[in-house]
Amino acid sequence: MSLINCPECSRKISDSAANCPHCGFPVGSVKNEKEELALKFSEVEEKIVTVRGQKVILDSDVAVLYGVETREVNQAIKNNPDKFPDGYILKLSKEEKKEVIKNFDNLNIKFAPVSPKAFTEKSLYMLATILKGTKATQTTIAIVETFARIRELARTVSELSETTEDFKQKPLMQKGGEIIADILGNDLQTTDTETSIEMNFAVLKFKHVVKRKQ
Repeated sequence: MSLINCPECSRKISDSAANCPHCGFPVGSVKNEKEELALKFSEVEEKIVTVRGQKVILDSDVAVLYGVETREVNQAIKNNPDKFPDGYILKLSKEEKKEVIKNFDNLNIKFAPVSPKAFTEKSLYMLATILKGTKATQTTIAIVETFARIRELARTVSELSETTEDFKQKPLMQKGGEIIADILGNDLQTTDTETSIEMNFAVLKFKHVVKRKQ
């Protein structure tokens, strides 16, 4: 247990208190609201796909992450063309659309009346300067951190594939496992002894086994 400041009266209270004992402010409801706003890394990772060799998130999925309509995301692009130079946003061709549906099991765009747009990492950073609010801030942080962790995992796997010495492989394998666990958070489900996790991180497939101590 630790002490926090009440948002209403600023007096010290327990972080586990449902209401402030001094002014009666419902601290618990505010804390729950913040927890609901926070995105898990896994929620971002599962929406990342590969288009033209780049890790991207489709406009409809960007809208889901930010809690807005797809048209609002596209309107932001239209209203701020200077923030999205050529190459920042990719418009999928019919063939690319089919590949995304096939390779990433993305059925959300199958019956879309227009070709979806794909946001690169750079364009997502630009979008973050337009969409405002607590939800937008939390979403941007989750997206930035997830892309960073995936890059780190890709580097780790690359090093692992080039290393033959056991004493070098062990720490790299441990590091890769820690990154995956960080991305998945509390979504890990284990059996009595171990769990095998296979994930597609848009640029690589990685299988990780989580073992429980007997």
